Amino acid sequence: MATLGETTNSSAQELRSIIVTGASSGIGAYCARALKAEGWRVFATARKPQDIAALEADGIEAFYLDYCEPDSIATLVAAVLDRTDGTLDALFNNGAYAQPGAVEDLPIAALKHQFEANFFGWHDLTSRLVPVMRRQGHGRIVHCSSILGLVPVRFRGAYSASKHALEALMLCQRQELAGSGVHVSLIEPGPVKSKIASNGLPWFLSNIDHENSVHRADYAAQLERLRAGGSQSALKPGPEVVHAALRHALLSRRPRPHYVVTVPAKVGAALKRILPASILYRLMAKRA
Repeated sequence: MATLGETTNSSAQELRSIIVTGASSGIGAYCARALKAEGWRVFATARKPQDIAALEADGIEAFYLDYCEPDSIATLVAAVLDRTDGTLDALFNNGAYAQPGAVEDLPIAALKHQFEANFFGWHDLTSRLVPVMRRQGHGRIVHCSSILGLVPVRFRGAYSASKHALEALMLCQRQELAGSGVHVSLIEPGPVKSKIASNGLPWFLSNIDHENSVHRADYAAQLERLRAGGSQSALKPGPEVVHAALRHALLSRRPRPHYVVTVPAKVGAALKRILPASILYRLMAKRA
């Protein structure tokens, strides 16, 4: 079996054009630059002009994309295909945010927006590119999911639900694309150094009535952690661990359906397999 990062055949070397979304910081920014250094033609996306400019300064072709704006998705696809003469070898769906809050405190509007950004927009972009990959007879579609899509924890219901939905939809598509030369993989990271925790703070403050919630005491602790940039742990690696999984998914002859990365994620996935559900979720509730 191929190890992570190993290229296993010469034809895989020809996969050289890729869209990387959510490249303003964290996983997306690291992977876009790492793939560029490895010889890929990278089309990266961000929302803020300064982030687009930073990508361009590093020689990356950068575009505006907001998954909640279908017009921006259509514009991105048209622009990229125009530059590649209608071909694309790979897509890395990565841009997302995490809406914190207990399920009973989630306004419907907040939940809908979470799904627009983390699920419907991903499906829109993917669906526009699948026909391109089918026509050319090859392609790699990699989605940056989360271990929370497999093992949800309290106060992360909206984000976990969006990732759980992503897992189901894209695993169905993986089966439907069998024999087409187009492969679908999901990367399920645990805690990785990024801005996703701090970026979730404005969404929490805007959408959750934390002062009047029965979870007020828990929220106070969560707010303190979010304002500090999220939990700190020696087990929280940098985005290079996701890049290693992404590289395998892009270049291996047999890309895996799942890439569970980081120690906490692997432990969580293992516990889900071996523990009774009642015990597992009781343990998870204590860790959240």
